[in-house]
Amino acid sequence: MSLAKAKIVHYINQFYAGIGGEEKAGVGPEKRDGFVGPGQALSGALADVAEIVGTVFCGDDYVNENVDEASKTILDMIKGYGPDLVIVGPGFNAGRYGMACGYVAKAVDENLKIPVVGGIYEENPGLEGFRRHAYFVPVGNSAATMRKAVPDMVTVVKKLLAGEEVTEGCFEKGIRKNYFAEERGSKRAVNMLLKKIAGEPFKTEYPMPVFDRVAPPAAIKDMTKARVALVSSGGPVPKGNPDRIESSSASKYGKYSLKDINDFNDTNGETAHGGYDPVYANIDLDRVLPVDVVKELVAEGKIGSLHDYWYSTVGNGTSVANSKKFATAIAEELLGDNVDCVILTST
Repeated sequence: MSLAKAKIVHYINQFYAGIGGEEKAGVGPEKRDGFVGPGQALSGALADVAEIVGTVFCGDDYVNENVDEASKTILDMIKGYGPDLVIVGPGFNAGRYGMACGYVAKAVDENLKIPVVGGIYEENPGLEGFRRHAYFVPVGNSAATMRKAVPDMVTVVKKLLAGEEVTEGCFEKGIRKNYFAEERGSKRAVNMLLKKIAGEPFKTEYPMPVFDRVAPPAAIKDMTKARVALVSSGGPVPKGNPDRIESSSASKYGKYSLKDINDFNDTNGETAHGGYDPVYANIDLDRVLPVDVVKELVAEGKIGSLHDYWYSTVGNGTSVANSKKFATAIAEELLGDNVDCVILTST
């Protein structure tokens, strides 16, 4: 007699459910029996041990703007299927999608006490916020890597369903576990210190994050002669967002002329950013990019001149790799235009 297959519920966003893109990011939670979208590949790979009995989906904006209500509704939908395990995503490097997967994972973990498996890019903000609530498998930064993401996630799912401990193939969950060491902590610490002093290899028991170290340049000696440029990760763009800079996980930046702009208003500027309330920025974009004040200071002789263009992107969920790429390209242009310093605004 064959054993009954495990029941799995899959959570995805509105795009992968085939509802629509950004224009449908505000749709509320819905469910469908069986698999939908990328669930088909997961279902095929898991056919021998499990069945995707239901798919729950929701708009990314709806989840992130209505966390408590969305989490409760989605949890009730998932609970109704009586699953043994839940899969979220993969969310790749989509910031809002990654966060939504994290909120769902948290709700399931804390309330249903069953395993959650997800796929997420290492720079997605959903990883750091919710890693303890799911077995997040490293995946690429876009859906182009779906073919590799599916088997990697399936491997972890099968191990969990078999009752095996998952020690590799996932990001660390960041949950501390007590254990008994042969030597007391003070002695272990001194031994590590002696090895470090002697230049010998050692392994810390508390690895620290690695951050870039950027040496600050010399201060501007005379601002009355300085050429200043405005750059922002707050998404300030001309009205209509002509370059279609994404509201999250930006793949590009924009360069726009300040020649005929002395003051922003609701007819000549807006923000493309999707990570904060845009109402007041859209009324007066100077709140994000202070063109009015800087041009006043130029007129008063307190600043030498303002660069003819401003540069803009969004920092919301944007990968470190893209951020570095944007910064390098923008910096090269500014150096070529003899800009002395930058006012970099965020939100």
